[in-house]
Amino acid sequence: MIKKASLMTALSVTAFSGWAQDSNSDTLVVTANRFQQPVNTVLAPTDIVTRDDIDRWQSKDLNDVMRRLPGVDIARNGGMGQSASLYVRGTEARHVLVLIDGVPMARPGISNGVDISQIPISLVQRVEYIRGPRSAVYGSGAIGGVVNIITMTDAERSQINAGAGTNGYQSYDGAFNKRFGDTLVTAAGAYQTTKGFNVQPNSSYSGDSDRDGYRNKMLWGGVQHQFDDNFSGFFRGYGYSANADYDQGNWGYAGGNDEDQSYTQSWDTGLHYHSGIYSSQLIANYQRIKDYNYSSDAGRYAAGTTLDDMEQRYIQWGNNVVVGHGAVSGGVDWKQEKLKSSGTTSTDVYKRDTTGLYLTGQQQIDSVTLEASGREDHDEQFWLARYLADGRRLGIYRRLSDNALVRHRIPRPLPRAAVRRRTLWHRL
Repeated sequence: MIKKASLMTALSVTAFSGWAQDSNSDTLVVTANRFQQPVNTVLAPTDIVTRDDIDRWQSKDLNDVMRRLPGVDIARNGGMGQSASLYVRGTEARHVLVLIDGVPMARPGISNGVDISQIPISLVQRVEYIRGPRSAVYGSGAIGGVVNIITMTDAERSQINAGAGTNGYQSYDGAFNKRFGDTLVTAAGAYQTTKGFNVQPNSSYSGDSDRDGYRNKMLWGGVQHQFDDNFSGFFRGYGYSANADYDQGNWGYAGGNDEDQSYTQSWDTGLHYHSGIYSSQLIANYQRIKDYNYSSDAGRYAAGTTLDDMEQRYIQWGNNVVVGHGAVSGGVDWKQEKLKSSGTTSTDVYKRDTTGLYLTGQQQIDSVTLEASGREDHDEQFWLARYLADGRRLGIYRRLSDNALVRHRIPRPLPRAAVRRRTLWHRL
């Protein structure tokens, strides 16, 4: 059983900064085409989790939030802090794209998945979840779906959470937003620990008879500034340290690896511009994840320790123009992934650069809305891959009433290059 106490003050709640285009809809989303639009104009099935929803559910972490959404499965290998995978509609975990404020989270080399539980729940303002492929906008990493974790807000808001439970569970996290003129400062931190339980009580290896605990520390800081009516910018950095015990299983041996220690850091900055019917954004990001697996008896720097050192560099430039009763969005993104995987006897280095161009358009004609999108990726390994409308797909939907919508989508198979890319390159 877990008990949770919360102290919160809020002056106002908004989901996004004011750089995006205006809309008459009460509910706006930014994930579908990378720019703000009414949710009732999005062709893809979309779910939105607000800050009020998170508070009402009393969620401990983002895994608790996501498992409530349709089509989502969370597979966790044990208790708190053990490796967990996010699956959408039966696709693989590496086919679900996870974003923080529109920036892709790096994927460690061992699991090739993203651990969303490390993000302090008090910092999350909103979660936008797209069920199904969005590869025409984001590439092959979005075959299963897209999860955008939004932390930015214009509101002055502070929150502190504390929780305790069985198996020595303790959790403390807090977030602070304070405005100083045209500048909004954000700070957050979190600490979690649990003694855990024996994940494999039936293991024949005697060393697996202990508890599998978990310890996590996280710090987050950011600044948003409004330069004038048209320009705004931000700078943000965060890092966390996670330590987890695990069992070796029936084939375990004395001195074998049974502990994982990971260090993550992320730095990003961006500029937003909005004037009339035109909006633009430029975002740059650097992430690094160091993941050690070692014997708890011998220590992290003993023989037998393995290290996966992952670096990701990312640049995105996007543009949006309102045209008639719709909009046209397009841009370019570049991502470099570098993985250095080392063990006792050898070290392997993997590197891949990917440059993508995308274009999406949407137009409403009476009660019918047309949407088309396409993307071209230049991949260092597979040279070229094209995605037309979510894997060659055109969408049409017709509005019958304010609450009724009929969607029509015309699917075609993914190009061979995209299939090869997501099946052969399993390390990145």
